[in-house]
Amino acid sequence: MRYIRALLAVPALLVVLLPVIGRAQGSGDDTARRLLATRTELEARLNVLRDMARTSRPDWLLAESTVVRMRLDQGDFRVGDRVLLTVEDPAPVRGAADRAGVKSEEQQLSDTFTVGAGQELLLPVVGTVSLKGALRSELQPIVAREIAGFIRDPVVHARALLSVGVTGEVARPGYYAVPGDAVVAMLLTAAGGPTKDAQMNKLKLDRAGKTLWEGNEFRRAIAEGRTLEDLRVQAGDQLIVPTNKHSDLFSPIRFVAVLLSIPVTIYTLTHLK
Repeated sequence: MRYIRALLAVPALLVVLLPVIGRAQGSGDDTARRLLATRTELEARLNVLRDMARTSRPDWLLAESTVVRMRLDQGDFRVGDRVLLTVEDPAPVRGAADRAGVKSEEQQLSDTFTVGAGQELLLPVVGTVSLKGALRSELQPIVAREIAGFIRDPVVHARALLSVGVTGEVARPGYYAVPGDAVVAMLLTAAGGPTKDAQMNKLKLDRAGKTLWEGNEFRRAIAEGRTLEDLRVQAGDQLIVPTNKHSDLFSPIRFVAVLLSIPVTIYTLTHLK
């Protein structure tokens, strides 16, 4: 597991606005909050919101319209965001180059990279790749197109990672960079699991001091293997594991048993220090 000194920047306005259009408010359409919403989907949603605003302008409609416009205009990437790239190597046997420890171009590009100033990625071999105004759903074609200028017919897999905090009664509290399709349970696993003092029935997910998920509904979502995308988790959200004043040694053990029962893909989780 790689430790890095970085903190995912989250636009302050989005942090304020997104809780306003939570699960219990609005029209029931969650396009604005879907991590991998396409530009076409967001533009269509904005048109719907504009039509609705002609007759009524509730707070949730104004907030959602602002979020959609910001995503379309500014994109999803900010300085400090992490991107996981994998470029398939068509020639795994490279003879003398491999024996000398020389990495292929594909190997050099298969790593986790940080979005820098100007919403740009600095990649080996390729150089600077601009993500200015890009949505998460547009990441892979943008990166693949740039890499194709240096590698013939590359097979590229690009995923935007989210920085999500895990705090409270866990073995290794901190921020972890995970893909949106990671299950919530993997955050707890990455943080070393709950301690013996964890009050698992009070587990909750917060955003900017407001609770998004908690109680039986949240525990059921975890047991069902719901992903961060399913729960509309955003960068900067925090998974909070409270302290149990009357510690039940078997509560964390029972929860770990639930985790082990969930079929999951093992992700590379990056701990942000």
